[in-house]
Amino acid sequence: MKIVMNMQWEGVTPDQYEEIRRTTNWEANVPVGGILHVSSFSDKGLHVTDVWESAEDFNRFVNDRLMPSVAQAGLTTQPQVMITPIHAVFNPHPERLV
Repeated sequence: MKIVMNMQWEGVTPDQYEEIRRTTNWEANVPVGGILHVSSFSDKGLHVTDVWESAEDFNRFVNDRLMPSVAQAGLTTQPQVMITPIHAVFNPHPERLV
């Protein structure tokens, strides 16, 4: 079942995110089950919304690839994560996302 993963990670900076993005290399080596990743920042830290084929695919990515990069970046805090099943999707102009 396809899921949406929403994450809030207080205190994470854009520089830390970019380091993790680089070392995890999810854009060149797309994780199994990964469909969409959107990140943003507020004054509190990092916000991420992902779409995955399944919660199992997301959890495997976290355990096998993301957390080793997080540790390498020196982060010791934990994010708040919420996983819910997809109810509906509407994206008439995917080319406008970035």
